[in-house]
Amino acid sequence: MSEPRPGNAAAGKKATTGAYTPADVSAVARRKRSYTIRLWSIRHSRMLEWFYDKFSNIFLMLHPLWKAIGYSRVEWPIKAVEKRVKGLMFDCRMCGQCVLSSTGMSCPMNCPKQLRNGPCGGVRANGNCEVEPDMPCVWVKAWEGSRNMVHGDRIMNVQKPVDQALRETSAWLRVTALAAAEREALESKDA
Repeated sequence: MSEPRPGNAAAGKKATTGAYTPADVSAVARRKRSYTIRLWSIRHSRMLEWFYDKFSNIFLMLHPLWKAIGYSRVEWPIKAVEKRVKGLMFDCRMCGQCVLSSTGMSCPMNCPKQLRNGPCGGVRANGNCEVEPDMPCVWVKAWEGSRNMVHGDRIMNVQKPVDQALRETSAWLRVTALAAAEREALESKDA
């Protein structure tokens, strides 16, 4: 095993503990990243909410296909597409438990503290993050985006903590499988 470099002792120590280190969330990397598309998504949250509703219905109609092929077999290609699309549009972290439709199309995993249920007490007077002063608070933007949405009050729903076992899995497929199971349960109950 190689020794950690002197300037990177903390990172080497953390890596050996097995602690989860989110990829690409350093302050330096964030300053370099353009927020343009992410902020566009928040400003156009109503349109994206409509599109997501139609998209999820199509995915649900394809449930028999996903089931026939096997959800585990389609996971990799769907996850690859989902990661690219949501990464571009929302700076997605692939937590596997997407709540964009509840948070004004602002991904809460972009919060340096990864808070899932609202801002910390450190939001600056200008609406920026206390940890990364050049970045608008994810939750301030989530509130702005949710006010544009038809179902914007979903931002008030309390989110469960992130299940790390679902990280890097497809939220699209998980939501589809759950919706299909609910639909089948209702159909069997009515029969």
